[in-house]
Amino acid sequence: MMKKVLVFQHVPHEELGTLNFLLRGAGCEIHTVKFWRADAAPANLEGFNALIVLGGPMGVYEADKYPSLAAETALIETAVKQDLPLLGICLGSQLIANALGARVYPSGIKEIGWYDLTPTADAENDPLLRHLNATEKVFQWHGDTFDLPNGAVHLAFSPLCANQAFRYGRNAYALQFHIEVDSKMIDTWLEVPQNREEIAGLHGNIDPKTIRADTRRHIGRLENLSSQVFGDFIRLIGSGV
Repeated sequence: MMKKVLVFQHVPHEELGTLNFLLRGAGCEIHTVKFWRADAAPANLEGFNALIVLGGPMGVYEADKYPSLAAETALIETAVKQDLPLLGICLGSQLIANALGARVYPSGIKEIGWYDLTPTADAENDPLLRHLNATEKVFQWHGDTFDLPNGAVHLAFSPLCANQAFRYGRNAYALQFHIEVDSKMIDTWLEVPQNREEIAGLHGNIDPKTIRADTRRHIGRLENLSSQVFGDFIRLIGSGV
């Protein structure tokens, strides 16, 4: 039976990326809620086999400005209770942390571009993050971070951000970093006016030319990692009822 995947997308340029091809290649049916178009989240998760929550420039703590965040949080809580395969990327990871009762807040420093990522000892035998090498270069674009929720398994960290990934229960995964991006997506992100303003406000600490050069060096490994990690997430979806 075809698996139905619900996707929460907050802005046009932060899309499924490599996940789109992997999900469709596995025969999944994708239903995307596009919040920037004022789409409404479904009332419940009935009929869906997985939930994926993508990134976005807003903060978890801005629910007054972005009312959809409250509805998303409620459905994330439902997904956790139902042990539904759940994946959060960047903002999505922060929403999962928030739904599990952890604090989400500005980190005081922004990771934008390519950064070292280190798996924890628990990642070595994790169903998804076992694919990480001792150090990986991954793509980041965030200024917020989160505390590790009670009961979560810490899976990865970076020099600037202690909590880069965690698993909660068997099927809920939160990734602060972006392994769904390809070269085209990164180029697009660098040209989004809001993103350009954000980089300009950092007064030269982040250089788009450096990011593009690093992308040419590291994108091949990232795409390989994407296939491995997300491939195992899709197998979680396939193993569900």
